[in-house]
Amino acid sequence: MLSTALRNGKHDGASDSLSGRSSARARARAAEKISPHLKAVSAEPDAHEAEVGLGDDVAGLPLGRIPETDDDASSGAAPASESAAPAVEPSLSDYSTIGAYLHELRRYPLMTREEEHAVAVRFCKQHEPALASRLITANLRLVVKIAQEYRRAHRNILDLIQEGNIGLIHAVQKYDPYRGVKLSSYASWWIRAYILKFILANWRLVKVGTTQAQRKLFFNLRKEREKLEKQGYEVEAKHLAAALDVSEQEVVEMERRLNASETSLDAPMRSDEQGDRTQGDFVRAAPGLRPDVQVEAGEFGAILKEKLHAFGDTLRDRDLEIFRDRLLNDEPATLVQIAERFGVTRERVRQIEERLKRRLRQYLEGELGDAVQIDDTID
Repeated sequence: MLSTALRNGKHDGASDSLSGRSSARARARAAEKISPHLKAVSAEPDAHEAEVGLGDDVAGLPLGRIPETDDDASSGAAPASESAAPAVEPSLSDYSTIGAYLHELRRYPLMTREEEHAVAVRFCKQHEPALASRLITANLRLVVKIAQEYRRAHRNILDLIQEGNIGLIHAVQKYDPYRGVKLSSYASWWIRAYILKFILANWRLVKVGTTQAQRKLFFNLRKEREKLEKQGYEVEAKHLAAALDVSEQEVVEMERRLNASETSLDAPMRSDEQGDRTQGDFVRAAPGLRPDVQVEAGEFGAILKEKLHAFGDTLRDRDLEIFRDRLLNDEPATLVQIAERFGVTRERVRQIEERLKRRLRQYLEGELGDAVQIDDTID
């Protein structure tokens, strides 16, 4: 009876409840399967952790909620960049994929410090790919552990692991075994750098952190605000700007971008009955892009061009050439060029040009009236 009712759609609530319980049981079974691998990864690189000094704090990142749908974007609910978002619950596919990857890592043994140093020295001299591969695979667990620290800042931890692996490869290529520093200690900086670069590049659809000041604010703004609030300050933009050595305007702009959600200009308006108007149709145009202003500017330009040609018809010889070459030309000739052409000094050419400007100003005032800014037009 229950299966018949479900097929007929009479017990939708019961179906949701059963499916919810079944999916919860499936996630629990997947978590039980993967937990030994997670524990193994956390326990195996103990030899690395003591010297890398890994932390578990990502307080510098603005962990605000990022809207996934147009409903979130159009509702006006801005993500609170100042409060940490709850950790995203991994899906069943994430469990299986990460579990397979962690299980694969167990095939590659760790290296002692002596072995690592010996292989690194040989690679530094011979540059054999097999030696580089041995160094990389022995430190893949370190990438996973560092990526887990930033899992709240990005939804897919596999992306972070992938970027961290690229940083590890770069670190192996740059590593100098003669400096007395372990590869894991040196590689952790490159791994974090690549992960943070990836997070910054993919935080929003519109890229954030294109300048050094913006990157500093992106990673430290929330942390600095919390620090000042704990000291009893009523935090304002000027306090944050002084603490982070940036301008107050940059602080205001970064807070606005982190607190605001993103909406596509092509997204349809929810309240539009016709359904053919988009968000971009309601964006206010800049003053210079208004249709009436553009039409007005076009008409005035045509009239001004006609008056300038009429004024040129009143000139002769040297005055006409200076008028055309200095006042009408998009790339005016220099005073020296005109002076050499007519065999006069550069100062004389400048005096003639000033006299022509005065005559042109009087002519346009008589033709167009006092409402037109003649000085701006001539300059």
